Amino acid sequence: MNIMRKTSLKNASATFAIAALASVSTGVSAQDVKPFSMDGEFGFIVTTGNTETTSVSAGLSATQELEQWSNTYKITGLYKSDTVVNDDGEDEERTTAQKYFASAQGNYKLTNPDHRLFVFGSYEDDRFSNFNYQGTLAVGWNEILWNTEVSSFEYSVGPGYSFAETQEGESFNSAILRGAIAYNWNISETAKFTQTVATEIGSDNTKSRAESALTAQIYGGLSMKVSFKLDHNTDVADGVDKLDTETAMTLVYTFF
Repeated sequence: MNIMRKTSLKNASATFAIAALASVSTGVSAQDVKPFSMDGEFGFIVTTGNTETTSVSAGLSATQELEQWSNTYKITGLYKSDTVVNDDGEDEERTTAQKYFASAQGNYKLTNPDHRLFVFGSYEDDRFSNFNYQGTLAVGWNEILWNTEVSSFEYSVGPGYSFAETQEGESFNSAILRGAIAYNWNISETAKFTQTVATEIGSDNTKSRAESALTAQIYGGLSMKVSFKLDHNTDVADGVDKLDTETAMTLVYTFF
């Protein structure tokens, strides 16, 4: 009962933080709304025979351009189960990966629209990592260094606060300095490469995330995406890897 109550409180806090951030950053009249785009991706793998596994990855990402705000939203999830032989010699299905991540960033445009002030929030629940959950709130400076038909590059940097709890129930809460970059290269009309890197430096832990992705259009709004993700934490328990990697091939559909 206590575990269920703790999980509910965590999820409620995370949902409130992301919802509050979204409501603040969209506080502009409807007539000022500019294009809104949203992509959904899904990957599913099942193997049978000597090795039986099921892997599912899914996500939603969206960008929104308003007169005074430029907003990004992201939700991803990963689930994996393996069939193993238990001590009794019987097949048993075990969950070996279960991870959820959500983030939102609102960029308030200044006189020069390439110069913005940002507010960022994220929440991650990873059942098989060192941390039961990790969350971040940050504010600061965001700037688009260039944005052409071929490529674009922007960065964000600013102070914030992180809150986390290990699988043993130990809290890791501290002030942080967050830095992030996003690079986009339009290789052709139907292919693009994206690179994102984010680091949150704190007194208890330094958390870093990176994703390299190549996306190629198949037909209409349907594309194929190959991605490689890195998750790194400097302070983890003995016997726990500091670095987690994920290589995925997914289908991406652009809704609008």
